[in-house]
Amino acid sequence: MTPQPTVWPAFRYNDAKAAIRFLADVLGFEETLVVPGEHGVAHAELRWPEGGAVMLGSCGGPADGVHDEMKPGASAVYVVSDRVDEIYARVREAGAEISLELHDTDYGSHTFTVRDPEGNAWTIGSYRGA
Repeated sequence: MTPQPTVWPAFRYNDAKAAIRFLADVLGFEETLVVPGEHGVAHAELRWPEGGAVMLGSCGGPADGVHDEMKPGASAVYVVSDRVDEIYARVREAGAEISLELHDTDYGSHTFTVRDPEGNAWTIGSYRGA
């Protein structure tokens, strides 16, 4: 069983519903909770099938001052996967903006970076850390 996430990167989007579709349908996150709000999505949780998760919501509140001040497109996340080639193929098929092509690093990662529809950078790689 995959352990419950204890660190949750958080994002804000102008179109959170479209972001959820990209993250789930293209990158492979699993939509686990979407709470509608006055401005679109008040709160959403997406799980990574290999462990971990992210939270997101629509810009314009009503979450709180800290998250409401976040700007779309200003975040970057590294996601570990044993399925890098499979995800890369889906990203290419979707026509998403690949900002760093698939390559192997000196430290042993098989990796690439894609931007979501609002500009956040998502690096998918096989490196699990030191």
